[in-house]
Amino acid sequence: MTGICDGRVVVVTGAGRGLGRAHALAFAAEGARVVVNDLGVGLDGTPDPDSPAAQVVAEIREAGGEAVAHGGDIATSGGAASLIGTALETYGRLDTLVNNAGFLRDRMLVNLDEEEWDAVVRVHLKGHFLPLKHAAAHWRTEAKAGRTPTARIVNTSSGAGLLGAVGQGNYSAAKAGIVALTLVAAAELGRYGVQVNAIAPAARTRMTERTFADTMAPPESGFDAMAPQNVSPLVVWLGSAASAGVTGRIFEAEAGRITVMEGWRRGPSADKGARWDVGEVGETVLKLLGEAQAPEPVYGA
Repeated sequence: MTGICDGRVVVVTGAGRGLGRAHALAFAAEGARVVVNDLGVGLDGTPDPDSPAAQVVAEIREAGGEAVAHGGDIATSGGAASLIGTALETYGRLDTLVNNAGFLRDRMLVNLDEEEWDAVVRVHLKGHFLPLKHAAAHWRTEAKAGRTPTARIVNTSSGAGLLGAVGQGNYSAAKAGIVALTLVAAAELGRYGVQVNAIAPAARTRMTERTFADTMAPPESGFDAMAPQNVSPLVVWLGSAASAGVTGRIFEAEAGRITVMEGWRRGPSADKGARWDVGEVGETVLKLLGEAQAPEPVYGA
């Protein structure tokens, strides 16, 4: 271990299992003091009687690290404020926020009801916005007091948010919203010493175990390509002071591969200099599409 996060205080949401747990353990191994948030709910968002946050805290402490559990609902203003307050009250500072919490309620669009839409958008998108808002308010206060932080936010999007995924209209929309939120936050918060990036991870967790069912057993090489621990080194680096200058970026992380994602850019264009006639628009648009790159396919299409 490098101790790259020595002295830093890191908050990780949804850190009781899967990717969040892997991130929390990795940060602690690199010297960070960690606030482990987990509401303790099932895959579909229903309450789980055995919240795993305390178990992760115990793992960190048994390894000689420092951690504290937080069981609040970060998709509420009170829960998000309490989360940031826990870091400040326990350790006296906050350096990094990793937004990771989420669950799935997959349906084809014609079968997706309003409650399933609202629940997924709430936990993923609102559950990113509120902790980010409360953390940013603290860092802005610090910066205005002349104590500009070396602060980091790492958000969690998905390939579904970048390309879409059949049967995941709610999840894809929420994860696409997280990308846009990341870009806006990076632009707005840089003046306060805050860098904001996002990852689009692929790993075997409760949410993806069906997708990656054929990769449950590690290959003969001993490298488990779908282990959530593969994603955490990138998250830890982005959450450290070593990532200075990197902000407003989206990274895919899967197995041993890291990819810088290049999002929407203006492609072929035609400017008539006046209002288009309906009759000529079609010909022009088809010409532009012929000059443009073909889009990446939607997952599951």
